[in-house]
Order: sequence, then C-alpha cells, then structure tokens
Amino acid sequence: MRRPEPGHLGLYGPGSEAWRINREAMLLLGAGPRSLLMQIAHPLIAEGVDQHSDFREDPWRRLQGTIRSYLRVVYGTTAEARGEISRLNSLHRSINGPVRDPAAAVSSGASRYSARDPELSLWVHATLVDSTIVAYDAWIEPLTRAQRSRYYAETRPIGRAFGISNELLPADLDSFEAYMGRMLAPDGPVHVTPTAQELARFVLHPSLGQIFRPLGILPAPLYAWTNWPAIALLPDRVRAEFDLPWTPGHRAVAGWLLAAWQFWRPLLPVGFRTFRQARLAEERSGRESTTTAR
Repeated sequence: MRRPEPGHLGLYGPGSEAWRINREAMLLLGAGPRSLLMQIAHPLIAEGVDQHSDFREDPWRRLQGTIRSYLRVVYGTTAEARGEISRLNSLHRSINGPVRDPAAAVSSGASRYSARDPELSLWVHATLVDSTIVAYDAWIEPLTRAQRSRYYAETRPIGRAFGISNELLPADLDSFEAYMGRMLAPDGPVHVTPTAQELARFVLHPSLGQIFRPLGILPAPLYAWTNWPAIALLPDRVRAEFDLPWTPGHRAVAGWLLAAWQFWRPLLPVGFRTFRQARLAEERSGRESTTTAR
C-alpha cells in the first residue's frame, strides 16, 4: 500500500469553508477591489503602497500577482502555502519609510510606517477575510452564522503565520466583527487620505492597454461601470471618503450587473466559473483519499 505524501491537502483541505468559498472565480472581482480599497483606506497602508508598489505603472500585474499568491496559500500544498507566506513575510521586511502625506501624519499620529507592524498586518488580513465574506454573501449565496464562524476560525492560523500574535488576533467571529466596527468607526484609525484617493483611481480605472495594447485608447468612463458592483460592497463611509459617486443610477447599474451574473452563474460550466487552482486541489485531495483507502 502506497502512503500519500504528507501535506498534499494544504493548510485548509477539502471540507473547509475556505476551499468552498474561494473557488468561485467571480468572487475576486468583488472581493479583490474591495479588499484593496479597504486596505489603502488605512493611512499608513496607503503610504506603503504608494512608496513601494508599481500600482500606477501596472495595476493589472499587481492584481494578478496578488491573486496567484492568495490562491497558492488557500489551495497549494502545505509546502507551497508556507513557502508563499515566507516569501511575503520576507518581502514585507523591506517595506517601511516616512509618512509623507500630511493628512496621513495627522490622522495616524505617526511619522513612519512598517509593513511588519502587527496592527497593520492585522488590518490587511482582516480586509481579506471580511471582503471574502461580504462578496460571497452578496454575490453567490447568503452565508449562515455558522459558516461565517467556521471560515473565520480557519483564517486565524494564517493570520498568525503572518506575524499577528494570538493576543492581537480576534478570537472568534464576534470579536472580529467588533474589531472591524472599531476600525471603521468615525473616530477609528481608518480614514481615506488624498494619497489613497489617488491610488483608488488606478484600482478602479486601470488602463486596458496593459492587457491588449489597442484597448489603451478607451477612456476609463467607458468601462468604469464594470466595477460598480464591487464599489457597492464598500461601507458607506469609506465609499464617501474615497469620493466615489454613488447615485441611484450607479446603484441601478450595479444591481443589474449583479442580477445578470446571478442568472448566468448556474448555467455556466463549473470549469469556467471556478479557479483552476481550486479544481487541481480538489483533484489532488481525491487522489490522496483514494490512495489512503488502498
């Protein structure tokens, strides 16, 4: 009897909420922009992204890299996931510098920032978790309280692997929701700065010429509406501070796009609407189960 190689099931594995929720490719069109905007809504994170990122030059490459990294942590083998976490931790050690935006200095009370600051790491981690829950609940199907609790519990070891102490990391879903409430409160630390507003333009209006050169002639307003469903997922105050217009017309178009997607989703082949990494992980877990049973 051949024994399966250890670690093939990864950090989550079959049966986890993380595998079930994150397999939907469409989800990242909502959770991706939302989490990025939520992250840079923190003044110090906006400083780090502004000074240490090629976001302005090539936001598509940044987004593609973020998606690959995220999926490797969720669906990779244990070795692949831990290797990616180690790579990111190493990368973050070099991300630090002065706070240049006067609004960020006043809002945060800080003169410098560091990506290895556990408080900032927690906010980045929290925006990913929260945005995944919010987007899945709104775009795919409502999540029960128990499903949300299981998913949050599954993400805590990942947060610890990124250097967030067990004491700092919210212990359960109730604590996590309370943390998000404190961060987003009017007197909380999350407030959009002019730097973040400028970065948001590149998040929401990347040049299509970076995908296919002839498309670069298209002005942003011709395709900006495709991001409106993602903008709809933002908390009202954050959306307002980014100075994003949100009229009844915006809400109507966002609702129409979402309704169209929800209509077509059950009719699309699973291979079209799910991530290849998720399907490979599920195939790998099936092979491992079969090997174990022999």
